[in-house]
Amino acid sequence: MKHVIPMNPDAPDRRLLSRAAALLRQGRLVAYPTDTFYALGADPFSTEGIDRIFEAKGRPERMALPLIAADESSLKRCVSEFPDSAALLAAAFWPGALTLVLVAADAIPSRVLGGGRTVGVRLSSNPIASGLAGAAGVPIVATSANLSGQPAPSSAAEVEHAIGGSVDLILDGGVTRGGQASTVLDLTTDPPRVIRSGAVPLHDVEKILGRRLA
Repeated sequence: MKHVIPMNPDAPDRRLLSRAAALLRQGRLVAYPTDTFYALGADPFSTEGIDRIFEAKGRPERMALPLIAADESSLKRCVSEFPDSAALLAAAFWPGALTLVLVAADAIPSRVLGGGRTVGVRLSSNPIASGLAGAAGVPIVATSANLSGQPAPSSAAEVEHAIGGSVDLILDGGVTRGGQASTVLDLTTDPPRVIRSGAVPLHDVEKILGRRLA
């Protein structure tokens, strides 16, 4: 398989997604487009894959790894609870660029959680991202496909330039919209706490929740 595979961003080839998912199960790394930037994917239950994520990015071990799921049912298996606030936000903004931080299910490895007890999860509106998660059969790691602290890439060429030597496969779905990364909201606190302001405006989130954010 070529290192960089062109993909139809609107109707990705399922056979290619299955091949990419097989690599994830083998502990390999696959970069793929999301609704914001390109992400670096791994199977969260693969020790080798998670090791390679941290090594490829030079990412501090204390930083948790966010996940993208194929659907809400798959996502809910990664968390110990899905509160009403999450359901409201999911109905309003998913699939899309809103990451919700929730209490993780016991099955999620500690390294994925950065040693904590919460996990950031979302559904992506990009058919390649959601299709890859579906082919993998589990939510997949969705950290930005760059060196830690560097600008997030919005094209396969930028991924290749930044960390191409550490990635087994890049799914080239064209240029993503870029701009801002996903908004990250911690729903384990009261009131919910903004971890990162991003693509989903905070005033829209507050309108859905009917309350101010911390």
